[in-house]
Amino acid sequence: MSKTLKKEEKVEYTGRYLVLLPEGSNTSDSINQINSISGLSLKSSLEFENEFFTDKDLAKTDGIVLDKLGIAIVNEKPKAENSISSFGDNEMIVEKERVVYAIGMLEESTQNYVEGYRDAVNQLTNALVGTETEDYQYQEQQSEVESVGATWGLKATNVVPTTFLRYNPYNGAGIKVAILDTGFDSSHPDFAGRPIVHQSFISGESTQDGHGHGTHCTGTACGPLSSPAASERYGIAYAASIYIGKVLSNGGSGGDGGILAGINWAIANRCDVVSMSLRGYVTGAGYSAVFETAAARALAQGTLIIAAAGNDSARPGVVKQVMHPANCPSIMAVGAVDVNMNVANFSNGGLYPTYGAVDIAAPGVNVYSSTKLPTKYASWNGTSMATPHVAGIAALWAQASGLRGINLWRKLTSTAKALPLPGRDVGAGLVQAPTKNRLIKFPIDKLPILVNPKFPIDPIGPIEKIIR
Repeated sequence: MSKTLKKEEKVEYTGRYLVLLPEGSNTSDSINQINSISGLSLKSSLEFENEFFTDKDLAKTDGIVLDKLGIAIVNEKPKAENSISSFGDNEMIVEKERVVYAIGMLEESTQNYVEGYRDAVNQLTNALVGTETEDYQYQEQQSEVESVGATWGLKATNVVPTTFLRYNPYNGAGIKVAILDTGFDSSHPDFAGRPIVHQSFISGESTQDGHGHGTHCTGTACGPLSSPAASERYGIAYAASIYIGKVLSNGGSGGDGGILAGINWAIANRCDVVSMSLRGYVTGAGYSAVFETAAARALAQGTLIIAAAGNDSARPGVVKQVMHPANCPSIMAVGAVDVNMNVANFSNGGLYPTYGAVDIAAPGVNVYSSTKLPTKYASWNGTSMATPHVAGIAALWAQASGLRGINLWRKLTSTAKALPLPGRDVGAGLVQAPTKNRLIKFPIDKLPILVNPKFPIDPIGPIEKIIR
């Protein structure tokens, strides 16, 4: 008899704190004010090369202020916790730092999806579907044949148009995409020779992906145009610049502070798009004021943050709310659909009228992409798999339109394909890549000319205008 063991849904904390500085405050002045109010001794992220630091650096000081976000990560409890306290003539918001997890799903089995997560100390929560399995199950794809066609997700989103009359001339060239996840398997043959900027925000771990989740997400967003080993094309923005920020450990977990540090690093490197297939639990109503402000400040600097809505639902009976940090209004939350354009039964929904909405939907069931060796390729389910679809297509639109930040967000939602599903579950609809009409030229004297005798016209003029 099959049974399911689920991790208790409660918020877990690391013991550190996040402090939101007032808008427009000078980093140096803010540090001095915080130090005088709290008795702490903080550093600025500007003191580190490329604003990159790890937990080890944090341990050597009382805390670090992220210059691009105006947020401090502190090791000790400030005077006011989870409240607004005096900050000179302004106000300061303090929140506990929570634990965040990579989002992953099991393979489809008898139409049920059973999820699994790893906790902060890398212990497994097993998901049982008939027999005991680890939290990431997959079908190994090791076919050593030429890539044929493309995944259903790339076709459904028009990355690879299915009609001969349309084509996609965009590849993400000139666009920087940051994947904040479990890292990336740098030995994967499909990315050989491709320059990748990478930093690990996890102490004691390199950016090498010991989990597989980050490599899968990177593959969907920015995988190659073709591969001699993959069974089909799976990558979207194959010419985009890849920035790997390891903010989740090989066990699949990390802290809010590391994710914010990764966002700060991405902005410092002028990344246009940030993809985050991760989530922390929420209890009751509300969202993080710190993450909301960070996302709004990122948008103002031209960086769009896209995050997974979460896999906590068990439709049709149970629909859970969008999880942290995707529930912030200034973060684009992504829901998942299957090949039949039905909402994936694990995909979370927007349950509140003013925040926590699903903004857009993307393919999230049976998604084929790269993963860590030796497996090389895998098909997984989850809003984790939907999110990099949107990130990769965001890179295509950024290239095609020149839009950034909130304007890029609006382009994605305004061009989405409407679905006959509740906006609560799919937002604006299915994300769509930019395409163009295919120009076909034929010799004029070879074209058949059809003339309606009621409307005698010179056919050459109109035809020339159409095809030239």
